[in-house]
Amino acid sequence: MKFLAALPMCLVLAALGACSPALDWRETAAEGSGVVAMFPCRPDRHARTVELAGSKLKMEMLVCPADGATYALSFADVPEPAQVAPALAALRSAALRNVQATAPQVVPARIGGMTPNAEAVRLAATGRLPDGARVQAHIVFFTKGLRVYQGSVVGAQPSAEANEVFLAGFRFPA
Repeated sequence: MKFLAALPMCLVLAALGACSPALDWRETAAEGSGVVAMFPCRPDRHARTVELAGSKLKMEMLVCPADGATYALSFADVPEPAQVAPALAALRSAALRNVQATAPQVVPARIGGMTPNAEAVRLAATGRLPDGARVQAHIVFFTKGLRVYQGSVVGAQPSAEANEVFLAGFRFPA
């Protein structure tokens, strides 16, 4: 009986890929990130130093593989407001270069509570990994104050529904 009561909800969630055994959606508030994300798996946390907008910055990343795609959220703080747009542009260039992508489809990013910025965009592109494998990349770049973010889904053929749940699932808590 409990199964029958849960069936309608599971059918709705299945439309979003949530009942798939490969996708176990969970809300994740990454410590120090200031943003909440919906991940389809339990992310690992990594940090490294990168150069963005002429500054060496500590970039933190939450990443996990699920259902043939890699889901990631990266974030870093820039030292001054004039570096936010160049940092977002640098993240975008690096992401496209990493998958050897050309001619991405680009639209403005729309994340509730983000700081408006002309470089805050969402894109979709097809490219190749260093081993030659074809990949699709779906990425959003956005900012809140002096913090820049990149959310990405990269895989051979990531689910359109899962892309939407992940990339539209970022929010800033009140």
